Amino acid sequence: MILIMRNSRTSARAAAKDATHERIVAVAARAIRRSGYDGTGVADIMKEAGLTHGAFYSHFASREAMLAEAAARACAESAGAVAEVVAQVPPGSALAAMLAVYLSKEHAAAVDVGCPLAALGSETSRQAPELRRVATRHIKEMVDLLARQSPDWGSPAAHERALLTISTMVGALMLSRAVDEPALAEGLREAALKHLAPGGH
Repeated sequence: MILIMRNSRTSARAAAKDATHERIVAVAARAIRRSGYDGTGVADIMKEAGLTHGAFYSHFASREAMLAEAAARACAESAGAVAEVVAQVPPGSALAAMLAVYLSKEHAAAVDVGCPLAALGSETSRQAPELRRVATRHIKEMVDLLARQSPDWGSPAAHERALLTISTMVGALMLSRAVDEPALAEGLREAALKHLAPGGH
């Protein structure tokens, strides 16, 4: 009986620690997209998560380890959002639906929950190898998902179109967020959407 009680207490502590860890990663995943890697500090993350700074090292070996997990979470959230869009429309309409959501005004405004490639792309080349690996995996997953929308999926041409599509999508979103003229921002997104949409050439 005592052993069972000890085990249940241990399990409860482990579950609580896991939940806390997940909360820190979720907060950090939003923060890196909102403030960038360099603008995301441990103290700020822990405060936003409702925890003390000292508790950080019982969850992560370093700030870089936290950033890598946060980047992976941001990429998983982004991939999940895209998969949800694809699941809600007929197969032939998936690419157009993905593009419309990605290049929307709403997505451009939702930096902290949007695509991490557009939010962090310009910084990623200067980050630690584990962060670049996370970004690389996500880009490859997105390229594969885009290529799968082509009737000739599996061909070099479909892969090349997917590379061009993701480059244009991310670039247009990044630039639309960078400029301070709403009309230009909208023009960048609309031009990319018009060019990339099936039959839009």
